[in-house]
Amino acid sequence: METKAIDTDKDGIVDAVAADTDGDGFIDAVAVDTDGDGVIDAVAADTDGDGIVDAVAMDTDGDGEVDAVAVDENQDGVVDAIAMDTDGDGLIDVAAVDVDGDGSMDVAVADTDGDGAADVAAVDFNDVETV
Repeated sequence: METKAIDTDKDGIVDAVAADTDGDGFIDAVAVDTDGDGVIDAVAADTDGDGIVDAVAMDTDGDGEVDAVAVDENQDGVVDAIAMDTDGDGLIDVAAVDVDGDGSMDVAVADTDGDGAADVAAVDFNDVETV
């Protein structure tokens, strides 16, 4: 495995780390510190080595914990599913999936009261919305 540390702002603190995990000469994962605090805020991964990012995990509130994950399952460059922890409790509060691959989320669920169970579900099939 080969890794490269990158200091984009030349302050002596690593801002990104790129890794070739399978030794094929292509970057498979990148971890980025977007705000310069020394803590990784996002990780992007090409899990199958085709040069297209398949998944991204992000720390959106800077607490060092992953708050959102986006996945491009069919590798068309468009997010197919996303899950988010919007209140920082470690539980997924909102999730959405593009079932038919048209770039629009078709099913979404949300835990609005924080009890860990979905309270709201929305479905959009053939541009007909059901809530």
